[in-house]
Amino acid sequence: MDFTSLREAFPLIAGRPGLVYLDSAATSQKPKRVLEALDRYYKELNANVHRGAYRLSVAATEAYEEARRRMARFLGAEEREIIFVRNTTEAMNLVAYAWGLRNLKEGDEILVTEMEHHAGLVPWHLVAGLKGARIKAIPLTEEGRLDLSALDTLLTERVKVVSVVHMSNVLGTINPVAEIARRAKEVGALVVVDGAQSAPHLPVNVKALGADFFALSGHKMLGPTGAGVLWGRYEVLEGMGPFLGGGEMIREVHVDRSTY
Repeated sequence: MDFTSLREAFPLIAGRPGLVYLDSAATSQKPKRVLEALDRYYKELNANVHRGAYRLSVAATEAYEEARRRMARFLGAEEREIIFVRNTTEAMNLVAYAWGLRNLKEGDEILVTEMEHHAGLVPWHLVAGLKGARIKAIPLTEEGRLDLSALDTLLTERVKVVSVVHMSNVLGTINPVAEIARRAKEVGALVVVDGAQSAPHLPVNVKALGADFFALSGHKMLGPTGAGVLWGRYEVLEGMGPFLGGGEMIREVHVDRSTY
């Protein structure tokens, strides 16, 4: 690998010869071609998507939907299952509130892990507090791996959600999500995967993982800040209410009510 050429592909790094950037788990640097694509969009294509019949809006909408198609291929998903969000944190909150508030009840349990990022933990704390649900966690071994033997006692029919990080942002541990999902499905639990760290580094096929949701952030995988994806299994999405209200998510709007 030509590391000189690789460094030159990133303007911020190329302009700082002494910089060794080791914080991509927090946010990645942006390649020149990504910055150029953003610049080109705002100079040549900027228009509201799905809001106009004029040529520029149609072109912007096509670019937007092409991004959806590419993300679907990247994740092994269907286009209708791709939801654009700002980042993984928003995606996890979307699931917790749009699914959790509607489906959880007092006494239900939410199973997380002891290595969760706050984005995969705090939303469930908030929803559990509102619904009277309990949080339980899969413990870690001394080697920094999940102790899957604990599933024998933790996974009961009271567990309605299993929320698990695919790859730890601190330890780098790659969790056996497919195995955890298989066990979770045996008790009928929803499976939510934080893929913020795995999506940039591993081939991901969400259907093969057996999950119901998978979240990622663009800014951790050489993309721009403020762009992320939530994949959701279509059958689950169909049963969810809206997370945010506004234009383009409604069918009819009246002064006193809306339908969607």
